[in-house]
Amino acid sequence: MDLTALIMGQPVWMWLTFLSAVIVLLVLDLGVLNRGDNEIGVRRSLVMSAFYITIGLLFGGFVWSQLGQTAALEYWTGFIVEKSLAMDNVFVMATIFGFFAVPRHLQHRVLFWGILGVIVLRAIMIGFGAVLVQRYEWVLLIFAAFLIFTGVRMLMAGKEEADPSENKMLVWLTRHMRVTKGFVGNRFFVRQEGPAGKTLLYATPLFVALVAIEIADLIFAVDSVPAIFAITTDPYLVYTSNIFAILGLRALYFALAAILHRFEYLKPALAILLIFIGGKVVVAEMLGIEKVPPAISLGVTFVILTVGVIVSVVKTRGDKPAH
Repeated sequence: MDLTALIMGQPVWMWLTFLSAVIVLLVLDLGVLNRGDNEIGVRRSLVMSAFYITIGLLFGGFVWSQLGQTAALEYWTGFIVEKSLAMDNVFVMATIFGFFAVPRHLQHRVLFWGILGVIVLRAIMIGFGAVLVQRYEWVLLIFAAFLIFTGVRMLMAGKEEADPSENKMLVWLTRHMRVTKGFVGNRFFVRQEGPAGKTLLYATPLFVALVAIEIADLIFAVDSVPAIFAITTDPYLVYTSNIFAILGLRALYFALAAILHRFEYLKPALAILLIFIGGKVVVAEMLGIEKVPPAISLGVTFVILTVGVIVSVVKTRGDKPAH
């Protein structure tokens, strides 16, 4: 294999370096740190979240050494944006686990396999998006318009919460497959005696919850993938920043699940961030420039999210989580 050959604009060895890091992290996560179905505590989750964030940021240093400062700034911006959008995903995951009454000690299993599915789905969506952007540059303007529309919609939606029972795909799934009445350990599928005494394969509610998580991420990817393409069109930067942000999502969920109510004003900040990302593409097109400088994008992104977090913490001081 020629390790210097280019795949989607970057050498094979750079893709292999990234994939090797992801595999090591996944093996470490499942095989060493979280073996079995033990409940993950908040303190441990915070440590793991800090570890994943550190790894993600350090990878930006690797990008800088190989592709230069501009690429590194674009990677870090994409990483921060995706990590921030993942916060909204955490809210939805909490709703899904509550809806299916998934025990806390089984939630990490659903999230782990969910993340594996996300890695594959994002690869497909980003690969498709990269081909579109490469062949039709005007697609970026469609992405930008969609991000602005999504941001405005998020601002107007207020505190509406997703209801898994209203998801049409999930409703269809539960109507067309056999599902056990309760959880069967940590298993996604089991064989049980069905009608006429036949032994049939049944899905468990744990698998249905996993499907709901995947559907939720697919919906979120519709926002996050255009957002990162509005920052950089380099498939390597798009995919690596997405995946490194997602890898720590499971730890982030357990770290924040108990204090989500303290981030009430982060969603409006995310909405404003999407509008900014889409708006800068439109402005760049109107001014006839290639793009807004990456340093400005990173700085504005950091300010918007910091203000959202500070306002949330101050405004929700003393609030108790909803039960």
